[in-house]
Amino acid sequence: MNVIEINNLTKDYGDKKGIFNITFSVKKGEVLGFLGPNGAGKTTTIRHLMGFSKADKGSCSINGLSCFNNSSEIEKFLGYLPGEIAFLDDMTGIKFIKFVAEMKGIKNLSKAYELIERFELNPNGKIKKMSKGMKQKIGIVCAFMQEPDILILDEPTSGLDPLMQNEFIKLILDEKEKGRTILMSSHSFEEIEKTCDRAAIIKQGEIVEVENISTLKESKQKLYNITFENSDMVSNFIKEGFKIKEVEGNNVTIIVKGDIMPFIKALGKYKVLSLESYSQSLEDLFMHFYGGENND
Repeated sequence: MNVIEINNLTKDYGDKKGIFNITFSVKKGEVLGFLGPNGAGKTTTIRHLMGFSKADKGSCSINGLSCFNNSSEIEKFLGYLPGEIAFLDDMTGIKFIKFVAEMKGIKNLSKAYELIERFELNPNGKIKKMSKGMKQKIGIVCAFMQEPDILILDEPTSGLDPLMQNEFIKLILDEKEKGRTILMSSHSFEEIEKTCDRAAIIKQGEIVEVENISTLKESKQKLYNITFENSDMVSNFIKEGFKIKEVEGNNVTIIVKGDIMPFIKALGKYKVLSLESYSQSLEDLFMHFYGGENND
């Protein structure tokens, strides 16, 4: 059963900005990552799901209810964390949390206090004096304290330090075990990789792939930057037949997928001054799926 349905959703702002024929769904109990670089259309899509924008064409629904026509009803069972949170800055954090709880009809704040402790949040200061990370923690508390069956999260770890990012990943995995349905946008593949069942990849307002995370993991490649002693070695190494990404002076960057032993054995023939490895970038991952000069 699909809890969230998006069909041919289009909002054209002109100059190739907006979203175009967006189609994907989120199944009951699934965590789906909405993955793409900043400005790709993630927030615009989510604003339509929240009923904040009306599409030029297409539709989106949650639990069979129209997101635009029934947004007030949907909000009763939905947890939402916006990318840009609108705070009442003169309030303290705890007053804001209580204010949101009252609006949502939440009488028991035990979950809110549990989250406050979990994320090491001191909610007693004025919001306007808080850091981006502290404000983000308040947003997380407000989204999850209702213990909703459905969550829509827009860049949820923005501003969090690495320790709190890891804590947030644990929270998502805990909620996943409880059978929550979660749509989570991010530009971090690693974040999506650790938490999600599938990912919808968006670029320039269009969905380029909806794929299982296990398949995406298998598609990831390793890049190796090698510095050889001289240019003759570079020329000879290029003839080894590995996939070359870039050559600059005595530096060669290659792409290796799967077994790295043939690459390691080949390196043994040369004097290597340095060797660095790193995972492919998100952009490289996109290129793998929709074609281009880096396409495998």
